[in-house]
Amino acid sequence: MSYLNFKSKYDKFPKTVIENHKAICGYENIANELKTKLNENSTVVFDYYPGVYEDEVKELVNALNPATVIETINIFKEGKAITEQMKYHLTDDRTFGKMYFGDFIDFIDEDKLHEAQEQVKSAKGVTVVCGVAASLVTRGDIYVYFDMARWEIQLRYRKGMTNYKADNADEEILKKNKRGFFIEWRIADKHKQRNFEEFDYVVDTNKVNEPKMITGETFRHSLDELAKTPFRTVPYFDPGVWGGQWMKEACNLDKDAINYAWSFDGVPEENSILFDYDGVAFELPAMDLVLYRPKQLLGEQVFARFGAEYPIRFDFLDTIEGQNLSLQVHPLTEYIRKNYGMAYTQDESYYILDAVDGATVYLGLKEGINPDEMIDDLREAEKGNIQFDAEKYINKFPAKKHDHFLIPSGTCHCSGAGAMVLEISATPYIFTYKLWDWGRVGLDGKPRPINVEHGKNVIQWNRTTEWVKENLVNAVYDVEEEGSNCKVEHTGLHELEFLETRRYTITDTSYHQTHGTVNQLNLIDGIEAIVESPTNEFKPFVVHYAETFVIPASVKEYTIRPYGESENKEVKVLKAYVRNTFAD
Repeated sequence: MSYLNFKSKYDKFPKTVIENHKAICGYENIANELKTKLNENSTVVFDYYPGVYEDEVKELVNALNPATVIETINIFKEGKAITEQMKYHLTDDRTFGKMYFGDFIDFIDEDKLHEAQEQVKSAKGVTVVCGVAASLVTRGDIYVYFDMARWEIQLRYRKGMTNYKADNADEEILKKNKRGFFIEWRIADKHKQRNFEEFDYVVDTNKVNEPKMITGETFRHSLDELAKTPFRTVPYFDPGVWGGQWMKEACNLDKDAINYAWSFDGVPEENSILFDYDGVAFELPAMDLVLYRPKQLLGEQVFARFGAEYPIRFDFLDTIEGQNLSLQVHPLTEYIRKNYGMAYTQDESYYILDAVDGATVYLGLKEGINPDEMIDDLREAEKGNIQFDAEKYINKFPAKKHDHFLIPSGTCHCSGAGAMVLEISATPYIFTYKLWDWGRVGLDGKPRPINVEHGKNVIQWNRTTEWVKENLVNAVYDVEEEGSNCKVEHTGLHELEFLETRRYTITDTSYHQTHGTVNQLNLIDGIEAIVESPTNEFKPFVVHYAETFVIPASVKEYTIRPYGESENKEVKVLKAYVRNTFAD
């Protein structure tokens, strides 16, 4: 079945061209470049993000013919000791841990670290210090950082890779991801951020045995350039038990795949960025930009509130020819702070990008229900004793293209089958309490985690039918934006949520200002549009249907107009930003 009346131009690998800079490809060429920088007593530091295949990089280490090699894996504590030390933050839960705010040094044997530092001082000839947190031993004469995106790490977990120094190859993916999300990636990002200015080279290790290296100068210049121009992150897609078929056509995906349930497109914490250096695609975690140039990207007010974290998330949920999502609820801010150490929670919304006849959204509670009875039924359903009667307790609304359903934390919800959802939310995506999963198992054949006991603590029982209709279903009204030259509508989010979303219906050049805060947008209607600078501050930027793009706060002003096949036609974009003093 076809869902579009045009051929999709969706770009799965969007790149930002960086002129007059080059990348070096392959370990042999990388080794030759590094050799030109060595003298007879040079110390070379190879610092890895956890997830880099260390055995793979040994080829490069050996190519330098070092007299001394120090591997930092040997200065970390034993794996069992590290896991025991992490126990409080890992918890016994399959999905949820507690945020760790420490550093790599917490898991290092300081006596062994001191021995390694003394060994470097006394070494003769070329010395290579390599491994995770290698720069804690020494910055050396040449400092090379080996970087990697979180999505690639998660794919490697699925293939059997362990967490760092953990004996957990066969552990379920949820627990591996949890250890990464709550602990490893946090301290690795902190370590990396401290050293950005020190990198002599950066290596892209996302493709096995296909390394690419740029200079530290190129790395920093590229991020500086990206912080002042529109850009896209690299989306990724994954199947799921409830997944649908719409994204296959709209996003140019594998037609033979079982389904595609969800996609992240515009989540710097998870997505990558691609740079084009004279035809070579170089991949970095988008978090590098957030960590390196947070004020330019986010704006002063957003940075003051969130720090170097990107608070907006756009993703796709495809249930067209699929099934209902799990019935779920997200924790309140106070609950997420007390239980997991997160500063803000997952407020969200469902923007219906497309829908088939009969599509629905479950949202909020029915009038007059008994909370104790509902929780008892959810508990019995979790045990497999009954099928939970969702429609006895939960409102069910028809959903059509361009509807917008708002979902402040504490609101029971899920997308029903037949909808293509652009989910717009705050970033901490992992904190979903599943209440009922329709009696099914995941694609791995295992029951997915159910969290009734957490859910009952955060459900807002006063969010019943009439309140939901008035506050959360298509709460759309016209907005005046001076000089915009297009129709502007507020579509959300609810006043309890910190994001504002506006829909722009554009037939000619429309004018926009960032007002000092990052803007994130999606082309929700029309084949393509072009984003331009009224003062030629950045190159024209073309976007296609369903693509998410980011306008850094530093851009200040920009225009959007129909382009290409959409020229002289109407297009629509949805914009999200953190509310600040200018808005509303």
